[in-house]
Amino acid sequence: MQHEALRLAMIATCNFMIDRGINQGTAGNISVRVDNGFLITPSGVAYDEMVPEDIVLMQLDASHDGVRKPSTEWRFHRDIMAKKPEVGAVIHLHSRFCTSLSMLRKEIPAVHYMIAAAGGPTIPCVPYVTWGTQELADYILGALSNRLACLLANHGMVCIGPDLKKAAWLAVEVEALAAQYWQALQIGEPHVLPDDEIARVIAKFKDYGQGGDTRKMPSCC
Repeated sequence: MQHEALRLAMIATCNFMIDRGINQGTAGNISVRVDNGFLITPSGVAYDEMVPEDIVLMQLDASHDGVRKPSTEWRFHRDIMAKKPEVGAVIHLHSRFCTSLSMLRKEIPAVHYMIAAAGGPTIPCVPYVTWGTQELADYILGALSNRLACLLANHGMVCIGPDLKKAAWLAVEVEALAAQYWQALQIGEPHVLPDDEIARVIAKFKDYGQGGDTRKMPSCC
């Protein structure tokens, strides 16, 4: 079987998100770039029952191979892979706090410096449109033109990264940030950090960690 190690890593990541409590059931989907296409989780298969053969190999022309149908959200995965060659993995979740904020149509502002990990001083929320549509894919691609994450109104969130490990790391960080923002809103109006401070943090992240070790991602000062 082609790309068996990646298929296993995708299943492990899906189950990790379930175990962390930031996804559930058959909600959400994951894709990883390979060759001239990408691997994507199948439609409607429970993650704890998924086997490597269930992962679907898709091409950028939307053709696919395998015994399963691809996720119904394949359009935005395909468009991100086609238009953003630096992206190696896409993660979509119906995580609790990101989805709660998206129900209010709220973007996440710079209430903590870790928002810089998502590429800027906000995590935008795209308008609501029906799942699986090209219109939704277009909105997501627009929001990710200068960001690594966005919320989907009344739906969930999307994160991207250069590989699966970093995309998964960012998904956990974005959900944590959404939870912190949601909780702070319960007792007051959080102070928002200025854009120039987030720009400084983004610059500092470039030198974060152990020299050339790209495995380590920033999580604290």
